[in-house]
Parts: sequence; structure tokens; C-alpha cells
Amino acid sequence: MSDESRQERAARANEHRAAHERRRAQEAAKAQILVDRFVADAVYAGLPVEELTARPWHGRGRYRTGVVGWYLRSDGSVGVSRDGGFYLLTVPPVRFGRWRTVRVDPVPPPLQVGEGARDGESVALELLLRMRLGGA
Repeated sequence: MSDESRQERAARANEHRAAHERRRAQEAAKAQILVDRFVADAVYAGLPVEELTARPWHGRGRYRTGVVGWYLRSDGSVGVSRDGGFYLLTVPPVRFGRWRTVRVDPVPPPLQVGEGARDGESVALELLLRMRLGGA
């Protein structure tokens, strides 16, 4: 394989990666608007908040996170904080995690929660937020 064709393939791969990142950023911006609207509606409706807990990838138990907000899924795997942060609440196992607060960082929200998961596990963010507010 010539050096030119390798460079061309690398350039095309970089273009695809950049386009993918742009699409994800645009999607996250649209999804963040939905999350912010949900937070405002939840506060207005008086939806009670609670400390969100995370669970390890494998094993049992829940870890305290120090994040206060609302769960979006009944299994507690996704949550939104009062300040509009979107959290995936499944974390690597943490030694002594049951007795300490575990750090979780907000992630850019997707428009489709659980995309790429098994059948029936993927749901539109807008529908998930509406269901949590009780309007579905």
C-alpha cells in the first residue's frame, strides 16, 4: 500500500470522526434544551427531588453520589440534577463505595437514551422526560 493511499484513508477517517463529533454536539445541544425545560417544569410542579445513587457495573448495592435530582428510568440508571446535569448512574466498582460518596460527572444528554442497547431499552429523551413529569 502506498504512502499516499494511507494518508488519504487517514484524512477520510479524520473527516468522518469530525463530522460525527459535530452531529453529537448538535444533538447534545438540542437534548440539553429538553433537559432544562424538564427541570423548570419539575420545579414548578413541585416534583420531589432525592439524592441520586449509582450502582456498580456488576454486583449489588448502591453508591451515594451527592447529586440531588430526579431519576428518569425506573431502574435508576439515568438521572437529571436540579441544575440540569444529565447523569448515567452506572459506574465502575469502587472499593468501599457503599460507605463513601462516589463521584459521578454529568454527560452530554442524548436525544435517544439507551441507543444501541437491547430491543426495548432505547427511548426518546423527550418521551422519558414527559413520562417522568406524569404527562405521557
